[in-house]
Amino acid sequence: MIDPRGPRFGAAVTSVVLAAVLLTGSGLVLALQAVVFALGAVDISRQPYGVLYRRLVRPRLAPPGELEDAAPPQFAQLVGLAFAVLGSIGYFSGVITLGAVATGFALGAAFLNAAFGFCLGCEVYLLGKRLFSTSTKGVTA
Repeated sequence: MIDPRGPRFGAAVTSVVLAAVLLTGSGLVLALQAVVFALGAVDISRQPYGVLYRRLVRPRLAPPGELEDAAPPQFAQLVGLAFAVLGSIGYFSGVITLGAVATGFALGAAFLNAAFGFCLGCEVYLLGKRLFSTSTKGVTA
């Protein structure tokens, strides 16, 4: 279980990083963001922006009103990783449009979370979980 404010903080930092990528066209910065996403996809507690939140921001705040399951934000990190890798491939191979579009999609999702608390990757995770559990009901081995 995690403090839901942590992923939102991480999304705000991610939004700034991805906006910088779009402004500079830096595949290297996007590749570094991909590493950040990868760490969060493997173990959400190791996501660098989350570590920064827990060490520097959370101690200054009141305890969270509730905690949330870590699985949906961890899945969202995996989705972010996919877009960052695709974007990095675009920038490094000279297909700038691919890099910019993939980065733009990742930025859109990060901004939704940062500004409105709407985690698109989390919603996709929950939808997939509902669809999978519905499709396997009534199936016997």
